[in-house]
Amino acid sequence: VDWRRSFITTEVNPYFDSFVKWQFLKLREANKYIEFGKRYTIYSPKDGQPCMDHDRVTGEGVGPQEYTLVKIKVLDPKPKVFDSLASNIPVFFVAATLRPETLYGQTNCFLHPDLIYSFFYVGSDSSEIFIATERAALNMSFQGMLPVEGQIKYVKGLEKVKGETLLGCALSSPLTSYEKIYSLPMMSIKADKGTGVVLSVPSDSPDDYAALSDLKKKKALREKYNISDEMVLPFEPIPILDIPDLGQLAAVNICQKMGITSQNDKVKLEQAKKEVYLKGFYHGVFLTIF
Repeated sequence: VDWRRSFITTEVNPYFDSFVKWQFLKLREANKYIEFGKRYTIYSPKDGQPCMDHDRVTGEGVGPQEYTLVKIKVLDPKPKVFDSLASNIPVFFVAATLRPETLYGQTNCFLHPDLIYSFFYVGSDSSEIFIATERAALNMSFQGMLPVEGQIKYVKGLEKVKGETLLGCALSSPLTSYEKIYSLPMMSIKADKGTGVVLSVPSDSPDDYAALSDLKKKKALREKYNISDEMVLPFEPIPILDIPDLGQLAAVNICQKMGITSQNDKVKLEQAKKEVYLKGFYHGVFLTIF
């Protein structure tokens, strides 16, 4: 590199800037060397453009996090909060996961009873309704999933719905061996992560196992959120992975080993999660029985 010269491609250096512009325009005119499109990046809705590292006051080094969204269909009969919806439009909770291969082990879906969720239309023809946090809906709108980019088309009257009113929904979720699962309360869900909807895989997630165990053991907790016994008690963890030192029910085994008795054991759960996820990701072997 000839460091005696400046290579700034802005009007600060008009000579080099005009050369680069000329070069790119010539390549574009050739119609086969340059293709314009979209890519995932950190984006600023306020400025209407990508927000790179040097543009941010905080958050340097943060990049896009890719999730797989899982559509969980809400079945009839639906809770009262759904009464205003047209019966011919399918409604889905949409969960975000980093491990879609573990969907075989689902036993339920978790929502935070105190979080605010939104009902909104998706697709160019608004043919489906998703339920997630407003933050998640806005992110989806910039990825071509909603009718208008950067705008959320809410279902009228269901723009802000408290999570506790959505508990106890009967659901159909892909890949699980249970024909029907239910939406249950979980206290550790964060509004600024994912969609606010969590797929529960208690065989391999200590957090999920602890929350499900709380509901199984504590009748008062079930009654507080109008969760019937049939929504919780019949559902047992499904073995899907064999992990060295942790077995085929890694989350169950490590919670018992570490003496984790509640979803409120946050420090122990964080340690358990790190161990299970690390060993499961690198050394787990899928079972062939599901």
